[in-house]
Amino acid sequence: MAYDEKTAARVRKALAGRGDLVEKKLMGGLCFMINGGMCCSVSGKGGLLVRVGIEAQERMLLEPHVAPMKMGRRVMRGFVRVAADGYRTDAALNKWLERGVAAAAARPASYTGAKAQPAAPKKKSKKA
Repeated sequence: MAYDEKTAARVRKALAGRGDLVEKKLMGGLCFMINGGMCCSVSGKGGLLVRVGIEAQERMLLEPHVAPMKMGRRVMRGFVRVAADGYRTDAALNKWLERGVAAAAARPASYTGAKAQPAAPKKKSKKA
């Protein structure tokens, strides 16, 4: 199923000028990545998938036109699905995009591509 080209164009326009923006076709839609992390995705199933962060997810689910983001039977933590009525106006779309950008920027360093510190050397066990 193809994603909504009009919504993709609106998102593209709203995020224009960001040097860290990358678009990728993922998860049946068009993902917008900020510094390597998904900010949002125009879904092939309809609606906009938005990264909101785990701590904000329950609060966001109380808003109109918002549902959990599901992949198969699994609910994705830190993401919500916003129905088209939830971002009908440019102001509403920008609100969701700002949340997605902020959540993508707040991701832990381990998810941003930062290299992990080398493990401490293992102690040799003494054999009796």
